[in-house]
Amino acid sequence: MSMKFQTRQVDDVTILDLSGRITLGEGSVTLRDAVRDVLAKGSNKILLNLGDVNYIDSSGIGELVSAFTTVKNQGGELKLLNLTKKVHDLLQITKLYTVFDVKDDEASAIASFNS
Repeated sequence: MSMKFQTRQVDDVTILDLSGRITLGEGSVTLRDAVRDVLAKGSNKILLNLGDVNYIDSSGIGELVSAFTTVKNQGGELKLLNLTKKVHDLLQITKLYTVFDVKDDEASAIASFNS
């Protein structure tokens, strides 16, 4: 199953609920386009909900880093929410866990954008 997403707005934070696989090709392109679309609409506080993402390959990890950098370069923030154990372990192995602001609770994640 390729990656799918839905967009929600909570206060001034845009939440992308991602599901499926973020892999080379369609998944990573979908993620890139989704983040660019959010930025183009003027929102630069983005929360990626990865709770239903069951697999990320190296290309997907690269895309997360690229999205993080793109948002940061535009003065915004990108945070991750609800990592599965696999994705959590992957971010720890690659030491990217220290780069991303990772949250387990949506309410506190949204509050953290405005603190």
